[in-house]
Amino acid sequence: MFDLMEMARGARRAAIELGGVDRARKDAWLRRAAELLEAQGEDILAANRQDLENARQKGMSAAFIERLTLTPQRIAQMAAGLEAVAELEDPSGQVLEDFTRPNGLRIRKVRVPLGVVAIIYESRPNVTVDAAALCVKAGNAAVLRGGSDAIHSNLALMAALQQAQQETGLPWGSVQLVEDTSRETAARLMRMNDFIDVLIPRGGKGLIHSVVEQATVPVIQTGDGVCHVYVDGGCDPEMGRKIAVSAKVSRPSVCNSAETLLVDRKIAASFLPACLAELREKGVEVRGCAATQALCPWVKPAVAEDWDTEYNDLIYSVKVVDGVKAAVEHINRHGTRHSEAIVTQDRQAAAYFETMVDAAAVYVNASTRFTDGAQFGFGAEIGISTQKLHARGPMGLRELTTIKYIIYGDGQVRP
Repeated sequence: MFDLMEMARGARRAAIELGGVDRARKDAWLRRAAELLEAQGEDILAANRQDLENARQKGMSAAFIERLTLTPQRIAQMAAGLEAVAELEDPSGQVLEDFTRPNGLRIRKVRVPLGVVAIIYESRPNVTVDAAALCVKAGNAAVLRGGSDAIHSNLALMAALQQAQQETGLPWGSVQLVEDTSRETAARLMRMNDFIDVLIPRGGKGLIHSVVEQATVPVIQTGDGVCHVYVDGGCDPEMGRKIAVSAKVSRPSVCNSAETLLVDRKIAASFLPACLAELREKGVEVRGCAATQALCPWVKPAVAEDWDTEYNDLIYSVKVVDGVKAAVEHINRHGTRHSEAIVTQDRQAAAYFETMVDAAAVYVNASTRFTDGAQFGFGAEIGISTQKLHARGPMGLRELTTIKYIIYGDGQVRP
């Protein structure tokens, strides 16, 4: 029978033990888990089909279904992610500073695990694997609470992770899944300050705001992604078109997909018709300002809510702006501090944009879709933090540690 309190106690005990587990054993767990994911792929896909069928019966959106779907390729990618994390340096125990004071005290600043990390997330089963991998490699115990829509997929994935845990001798409780997906259980988890050191919500705006408002456990806030691409008057038009299109269509259901396209008025007449026609051909619904509609009459009118909406779908809001300063003003008013891009060959415009835009990741001549732990070389990510404390941007291994000061003396006392 499911017992959240016993799970939390087990995670606390595991976290204490994990602090002393060497890299070799953690890496052995990661590699064995990768093998088991692929070996048990058919069972995992069968569980995922059950979740997909339930989601279709509930009438869930195409974007939701896409995030929920597992394929042999996605299972292989998860396994490869585990292998990639195994190749990374273990941050726990790294000495960041080592200095001696005039009184002879030697002070070391050392990375140490956070302890017990709880993650509440929604319909992306890959989070189960990514979060577990990063937490354990950094020396933390992971308590994972996915959404009810992915419960069968998550249980199948957790079975492989826990089998690897048992086979490689990691402490019991190192990785656990909350099987009760009720709101009441989630609310209890948010208040378990005696057992949980930090809570990370990963999902849509509603989930994140709910956790931030209800939790008494310290929260690292990962944000929704109202991301922008600004095509400047000084850009290479072909590069602008390529980035503007790809940032939306490559995978519209994820948080680093662009939701709003901003175009400098100087080039709007020459740039927008062809770019928006290509987007239309790729199935994108375009919603535009009056200037955009004047150039492309088939575009639907944008309303005020569009500028603040994370569609997670093939929908793009488009606005013509008067240069880089107007673009930055729009982004800082409507963005979610996630990822923002400028396409330009004008160095002054690029410098202004990268300095003045308030976001975790700012791109010059590249797509917002690169805001991703694997793309940054972190192996995977626990989420994209859009706050400024304790971490910002893709959260990898180092972001799952804190610091400890170790002081060596020779009998010193304060006068």
